[in-house]
Amino acid sequence: MDKQTVETIVIARVRSEFPSKFGIPRQSGLVPSLRARIVFEPEYRNAEALRGIEEFSHLWLLWGFSEVRQEQWSPTVRPPRLGGNRRMGVFATRSPFRPNPIGLSCVELLEVDLSPKNPTLLIGGADLMDGTPIYDIKPYLLTTDCHPEASKGFTQEHEDYQIAVEIPEEIARKMPQETVEKLRQVLAQDPRPAYHQDESRVYGFPFDGYEVSFVVQGGILQVQQVKKCRR
Repeated sequence: MDKQTVETIVIARVRSEFPSKFGIPRQSGLVPSLRARIVFEPEYRNAEALRGIEEFSHLWLLWGFSEVRQEQWSPTVRPPRLGGNRRMGVFATRSPFRPNPIGLSCVELLEVDLSPKNPTLLIGGADLMDGTPIYDIKPYLLTTDCHPEASKGFTQEHEDYQIAVEIPEEIARKMPQETVEKLRQVLAQDPRPAYHQDESRVYGFPFDGYEVSFVVQGGILQVQQVKKCRR
């Protein structure tokens, strides 16, 4: 039987502080201070399409895992927070490796720019890489979308996990204070794969115009170097 396919149109793209996927928080809202902007594709740069959106504090974003490359799907995956050695059903996780690599994020709406030729949305707490394609935007409705009684499944045992972060003063001075604080919150989520335990390993990723290098030793994440990215 032939696979049924449905065309999906990219309506916008994200401009964020993450030019690569390493270091991005695993879920939206974990680092509320992060900022990103939704820039619409030319065909959808119509301020009328955003009429009334400023009345909502939060939005749902439907987007694509644009960096995922896979030949075929697997019914089970290894959630990173479970150490990489426990398998769960793909539909019981938010893994990007799924039949359709589609993501869902709840973000805070901070600003609506209704410029006639290029309307944009400024959002907070996004878990999105720069250039991520957006397929749809919907308002978050407190009365129907929030379920405080919902069970958290296997994620509950790790939901409060954060790692201690040390950024030496001589390194922090190389960045604006706002960037330092955002970086500290990003690193506190521990971007490493959970099964990495090599204390000599140096990790690096670009963030907000800087190349950041760090190690994790004795349960503490230590920033070793920060330098401006080359333009």
